[in-house]
Amino acid sequence: KLQIKLWSVFHLWHSRLDAKWPHNCVHGMIYLAVLVAFAACDAPPVPLDDIVFEKTFVPEQCVRAVKVGDYVRYHYNGMFPDGKKFDSSYDRSSTYNVYVGKKQLIEGMDRALVGMCVNERRLVKIPPQLAYGKEGYGDVIPSDAILHFDVLLLDVWNPDDGVQMKTYYTPENCSRKVEVSDYVRYHYNGTLLDGTLFDSSHTRMRTYDTYVGIGWLIAGMDQGLLGMCVGEKRIITMPPSLGYGSNGDGSDIPQQASLVFDVVLLDLHNPKDGVSIINQDIPQHCHRKSVAGDFIRYHYNGSLLDGTFFDSSYSRNRTYDTYVGKGYVIGGMDEGLIGVCIGEKRRIIIPPHLGYGEEGTGTKIPGSAVLVFDIHIIDFHNPSDTVVITTNYKPEVCETLAKKGDFVKYHYNASLMDGSFIDSTYNYGKTYNIVLGANQVVPGMEEGLKEMCVGERRHLVIPPHLGYGERGVDGEVPASAVLIFDIEMIEMEAGLPDGYMFIWNEDVSADLFTEMDADKDLQVLASEFSDYILRQVNEGKGRLAPGFDAYRIIENMFSNQDRNGDGKITEDEFKLKADETTHDEL
Repeated sequence: KLQIKLWSVFHLWHSRLDAKWPHNCVHGMIYLAVLVAFAACDAPPVPLDDIVFEKTFVPEQCVRAVKVGDYVRYHYNGMFPDGKKFDSSYDRSSTYNVYVGKKQLIEGMDRALVGMCVNERRLVKIPPQLAYGKEGYGDVIPSDAILHFDVLLLDVWNPDDGVQMKTYYTPENCSRKVEVSDYVRYHYNGTLLDGTLFDSSHTRMRTYDTYVGIGWLIAGMDQGLLGMCVGEKRIITMPPSLGYGSNGDGSDIPQQASLVFDVVLLDLHNPKDGVSIINQDIPQHCHRKSVAGDFIRYHYNGSLLDGTFFDSSYSRNRTYDTYVGKGYVIGGMDEGLIGVCIGEKRRIIIPPHLGYGEEGTGTKIPGSAVLVFDIHIIDFHNPSDTVVITTNYKPEVCETLAKKGDFVKYHYNASLMDGSFIDSTYNYGKTYNIVLGANQVVPGMEEGLKEMCVGERRHLVIPPHLGYGERGVDGEVPASAVLIFDIEMIEMEAGLPDGYMFIWNEDVSADLFTEMDADKDLQVLASEFSDYILRQVNEGKGRLAPGFDAYRIIENMFSNQDRNGDGKITEDEFKLKADETTHDEL
């Protein structure tokens, strides 16, 4: 009686000990007590009447435990009580795959597998009546043999299973979700249910790119990707019926294996997509919108749909300058730049068929990538543009108007179309002085100053072909920049008739050469010539062209009269302008 009770207690404790207890110590103590009792009774132990198992490893997480009707994949070593091995799945390099509770196994193993978790390990002792009984199994297992199995569960699924999806990261903004026929780019790690890695796009450093829902993927992935947002991270678990089935993939994925994919979605578009435009900041006043054929200067930040940066004009500290609507840029940008205002900020989302297509750019932009451009329009113009003149103030008396040859003095504030400051005469405390028509300023300014009167104020918009052109001014005016000038006419001096640098205010002396020849030696030196002309100007008898260096004018006048270049003018050389048409002198 004592031996039977002790043996029953031993089996009760053995089967109920939790794997987290220090069961080896407790087990040993109980077992030792039983053996001592048996020795005292001088009788053999009673045979097993049920399975006995010990959990030698239990995973931290057990998402699912084996139930009757489940299909399992497991490894095992089969041994007799003396430790002699009679079978092993490891020796065959193949798991044992079977339904549980459907009499495809010996009854003891059917019972032992129920409740196991993936990656759990159990030591199972099965009595003969729950194994191969009195018949045994050929020459391998003798009659009435107790069997020990060291079992490691690798996979479990049920024929009724579908795809299981668990999202563990959702982006704050999700404007669009994957639908059937969408084209996606994603990264993944593919593992078996026990965590064995069989594939990863990360190791190839290249996304997996495919259509969804049209049969390009295994069925489970086709289902698992639906409804994802760009940036979302999701665990997709699928049974073999929705994966690689009873054959596996022939190499890394075994037969009847459940698959687990850890997926992050990076990109999403549909072949029917067009350019998407999101207006971020539209100026309050927009006098003009861009049209095809305009030349635009803009800044941009370029990124992929998942936010990965690939380019920026800001990093180069220079705008991107191009014609629009003429194929100078990718199709999506050509379209996205139409209808913008100066100063506008907008986001342009471009599908790959309107961007860099299936090939990408090789390094920064992958194939089939959706592009996102955040742009800021700095200015634009058309090659047919002229100077736009707006009069802000005009005096009541405005009769004398500036014309070619006039010497004008004016103030200005200069800026770019986006308001960037360029220069101002007010900073220097003096006017800017030029002769109209003498190519002393850009053509657009010449045009803007014409027909102004003193006191008048104008606003000028000068296109680059009438400003500083494609080169601009280094460090001051960008290439191809539209210029804004606010000008005020301060003073004006009438110029001379076209072609004249000096005129007489009264009748010319009949004896002009003699008057110039101060020392009466019948020749006029440069000093005599200069002194005479300056005296006429000072006495109001003549006028030099305003705005030019008087001495340079007189020097040129003398050189034109000194026809043989000997440094003096003779009476034979001396002629008035009325007498010839080839020189701009007297």
